[in-house]
Amino acid sequence: MGYEWFVSLRYLRAKRKQTFISVISFISIAGVTLGVAALIVVLAVMTGFHDGVRQQILGNVPHVLIQQQGGSIARYKDLVEQVRQTVPEAIAVNPFVSKEAMLLAHRNVAAVSVKGIEKGNKVFTQSFLNFRSEQVQSALFDDQEGLPGIILGLDTASTLGVALGDTVNVIPPKFNVTPFGLIPKMKPFRVVGILEHRGGFLDAYFAYVDLLQAQQFLETREQVSGVEIELSSFEQSRPVTRRLRESLPYPYLVSSWEDLFGSFLSALKLEKLGLFIVLGIIVLVAAFNIATTLIMIVMEKHKDIAILRSMGATSRSILRIFVFQGLIIGTLGTLLGMLLGVTLASNADPIIKGLEKALNIRIFDQAVYGMEHFPSVVHMDDVAAVALMAMGICLLATVYPAWRASRMDPGEALRYE
Repeated sequence: MGYEWFVSLRYLRAKRKQTFISVISFISIAGVTLGVAALIVVLAVMTGFHDGVRQQILGNVPHVLIQQQGGSIARYKDLVEQVRQTVPEAIAVNPFVSKEAMLLAHRNVAAVSVKGIEKGNKVFTQSFLNFRSEQVQSALFDDQEGLPGIILGLDTASTLGVALGDTVNVIPPKFNVTPFGLIPKMKPFRVVGILEHRGGFLDAYFAYVDLLQAQQFLETREQVSGVEIELSSFEQSRPVTRRLRESLPYPYLVSSWEDLFGSFLSALKLEKLGLFIVLGIIVLVAAFNIATTLIMIVMEKHKDIAILRSMGATSRSILRIFVFQGLIIGTLGTLLGMLLGVTLASNADPIIKGLEKALNIRIFDQAVYGMEHFPSVVHMDDVAAVALMAMGICLLATVYPAWRASRMDPGEALRYE
């Protein structure tokens, strides 16, 4: 095998009159490099978007949700206790009331879902403007003087033109019957917290109030809309959901966060697979360049091949020479592509910001995607998959030229020399 590697390397280093072959070899390496780098960068960005969207969803949606078929849950305290016994690993089991409503302030209107929550709800793990979550939680539940409190998203607060301490009127889809006709029910609330902007429709959709205030104002009596369960890891949601479905009879409906938003995340995964296939064509084109390079070398080196065969080299040895030559090109291109791709993907955010500053354009709008940084997460599994695919394609590209070289008749090749 030693001399076969040596001959392969010598054939790649073209003589002065054969520089065209050397240029084609360089183009082949560059093609594989760019294809591998593009695949790694795109997969890293798609993975980053997937993780970012999932984090946004889990910031607003419980790991497991229990609702009742056809209406509200009446004896919810018994249900909460049963859930805690069935799922002892649950971090929090929180009942809630949710109802669509309109918010009115300074002649501005915003549509939200008013959500009544208890202390310890996951909303208080998020970041607030100006105040810490402990202060907001105290103002929402413990301050019994003055108007009841309400927490808004930054988008909603901006739409209404309100700040901390301002008053917001909540108008649910309920009416008071008066001698003058139906008058919308309305109740003022004081803004005690504003959630930092993270983008996405979920941030702007909810407004949070005390559960007892929501039950009184929305006239749900001692009922709740559902029960939210928080776990130490979102990966536990499926087994916990199965366990609760077995223990809770009809009409309770148990859903995991994947049941609620799994189709959306599956679409992102499918898009990632589609991009992997499409960009893999770049590597395929580079592989055709490798095949072309090897065919040209075989045509150029037919005399050398004939001499090697005359000296006793077997067809298998000739086959190895050109397979090794293609593997050298593929390996160099793959390694350079991995280095370039991982470097670009790991530094995607500063690169994007630098381009925005240099070109004076907006490439990544944080307000639209709800992410502070350009998402790019490099998974070594993706890098390994790209490398294996590239090497496999490059290996296949060597088969026909190497086979042609191994089948060459030395007598026919030397007849006119």
